[in-house]
Amino acid sequence: RNNTHAHIGEGGHPGRDTSPPFHVEPRNIVEDDVQERVSAEAAVMSSRVSYYSRLTGSSDRLLVPPDHVIPAPEEIYVYSPLGSAFKVHGGDGSAKNPSIVTIFAIWNTMMGTSILSIPWGIKQAGFTFGILILVSVGLLTLYCCYRVLKSPKSIPYVDTSDWEFPDVCKYYFGALGQWSSLIFSLVSLIGAMVIYWVLMSNFLFNTGKFVYSTISVIYLIFLVTLKAFQLGFHLEFHWFHSTEFFVPEFRLFFPQLTGVLTLAFFIHNCIITLMKNNRDQKKNVRDLSLAYLLVGLTYLYVGVLIYAAFPSPPLSKDCIEPNFLDNFPSSDIWVFVARTCLFFQMTTVYPLLGYLVRVQVMGQMFGKPYPGFFHVLLLNVIIVAAGVLVARFYPNIGSIIRYSGATCGLALVFFLPSAVHMVSLRRAGELRWPSILFHSLLILLGVANLLGQFLM
Repeated sequence: RNNTHAHIGEGGHPGRDTSPPFHVEPRNIVEDDVQERVSAEAAVMSSRVSYYSRLTGSSDRLLVPPDHVIPAPEEIYVYSPLGSAFKVHGGDGSAKNPSIVTIFAIWNTMMGTSILSIPWGIKQAGFTFGILILVSVGLLTLYCCYRVLKSPKSIPYVDTSDWEFPDVCKYYFGALGQWSSLIFSLVSLIGAMVIYWVLMSNFLFNTGKFVYSTISVIYLIFLVTLKAFQLGFHLEFHWFHSTEFFVPEFRLFFPQLTGVLTLAFFIHNCIITLMKNNRDQKKNVRDLSLAYLLVGLTYLYVGVLIYAAFPSPPLSKDCIEPNFLDNFPSSDIWVFVARTCLFFQMTTVYPLLGYLVRVQVMGQMFGKPYPGFFHVLLLNVIIVAAGVLVARFYPNIGSIIRYSGATCGLALVFFLPSAVHMVSLRRAGELRWPSILFHSLLILLGVANLLGQFLM
């Protein structure tokens, strides 16, 4: 493997010792205006990489330079045709986030809208059944999100470092997989943006009648705690029948909660993008699990406290609104502050969702995230127009969340991650019946979740 002892015959093929040994000329290093002689080791390393690059085309990953040939980041040089070289500093130059930033970014992205509908969803499912469903859906969606995160790494002999989930689906299922993944991803993102527009319109209206970012979620938790302390708990347990003021613990309307939760725990179309900037890639699974734990605990806290503190009597638990803030008067100063904080939080997350939509749409259609000003302008006009129309004619966020969540959840949470995993195991000869049964059950749950939205 020592190229300094290699001999090259005519035509570039190994031959007899009829030519001089392979030789590496010294190069000059240009750094801070001081020229130095490059070390013999670095020169040989550079020539080795060049040698390997002549053996293979860019599409053939079987003959890429092995790890021991690639120099360490601090030993990488960019060579000019004139024989001088510039040392590369700082790796790829992209900013990497510590785990705590990644965890809270996922937490904030997932919780933007659905948190307001969790108490209503628990009411629709029944208090006890709702809590069980929330925990179960959280665990199932976490597993499916894990499968999405790991899916690019299951593809052998291909550089998938810049792949998104639609690229993985294209690899396994062709254009149908790629575009179905993209379309359902866009439905979820644009659906979330439409919900944000409806809520921003609602909050701005209520704020006007009374005359900044993740902090709003913390304040919302404070508001829920304050209201529960002021109102006290109002609970009676009736397992299978309703009373004048209380709903049963198990209700047939539970698919409405599963639809909401599918979107509430949905980040599958963005998780690869978000995790790429995590500083320690070995901790991705841990950080993802911690983020889901935070989200699940927040949903449980808000949903349980609002449901338990809702004053029954004199009101029935059935009066809990899809947006629980609508159960409080606009003149309530604490709720006014909550609406204001949430409004500003959504104005910060809304552009992030728009960016994710643009990256996925433009990346798949034109090969780059910003093909031109008018392309992006047209996309933004379409998205904003959809939000305005829905806010004007159908501002029911509970129904929007559950329908879009169940539709996208079938494709991007349950079906595609499970199908990709089973196909990758089959190609590796590792697919077994327990895996087939488990992942087929996940797909059936996704189908049942979608059908349930139209039956309830």
